[in-house]
Amino acid sequence: MDSSSTPSISDSDSTRRISGRKHPVIAIDGPAGAGKSTLAAHLARRFGFLNLETGAMYRALALKAIDQAVALNDELALLELAGRTQIVPELRPEGNRVLLDGVDVSRRVREADVTAAASQVSVHPRLRQWMVAQQQRMGARGGVVMEGRDIGTVVFPDAEVKIFLDADPEVRGNRRYLQVGPGQKTQEAITHELKERDARDRNRRESPLRPAEDAVVLDSTSMTLEQVLRTAEEIVRRYVEGWEEGRSSGEVAGSKGK
Repeated sequence: MDSSSTPSISDSDSTRRISGRKHPVIAIDGPAGAGKSTLAAHLARRFGFLNLETGAMYRALALKAIDQAVALNDELALLELAGRTQIVPELRPEGNRVLLDGVDVSRRVREADVTAAASQVSVHPRLRQWMVAQQQRMGARGGVVMEGRDIGTVVFPDAEVKIFLDADPEVRGNRRYLQVGPGQKTQEAITHELKERDARDRNRRESPLRPAEDAVVLDSTSMTLEQVLRTAEEIVRRYVEGWEEGRSSGEVAGSKGK
């Protein structure tokens, strides 16, 4: 796509989802390494919303499974583990924290072994259903930017704003390599891992990774970070302005009918 242009958004698109929430939900989906967390954090700051990173919830449960030697392919054991686990995303100005049973595990859940384990944990259908219920409860009032892989399709299919952030695997691999720094893994190894993760995410039975039919697909392959942030801001601004106008019109019409 032309990195200098904003993906087309029709006027009807910007007003069609008027929910009963007082504030909109912004859903950011996409494959691993696409930059969803960076984009979600930026949009949350820019528009004054909360930022809920759903991937951290899977990583926290995966960490507990590792620590307690629970088999990652045993869905029943993982469900039992989830039932006695408290995962609390804590929102702070300097960035999100993740509390696992009251302990800050924000850094640990970013490490490679936990990330790999989370990918295996997330394929279990009943466990995903449990996670979805937690996420829906957290974002029920709106005013949130929620990022993951099935936010716009499963968690909040009625989200007022849906963006699917994508990029070629080689580009995502290069970005991730530059992020983690040399010495740990080669760029080729990281790209291979991302492709394997893509295959698992896109082919799982429960809520596979795919753009929602009404999502704006933002392909960042040939874009800089600044271009991605600016383009996404414009997408959200147009949706939110239309959403607020729609709510205002509805409230005026309602008051006239009284």
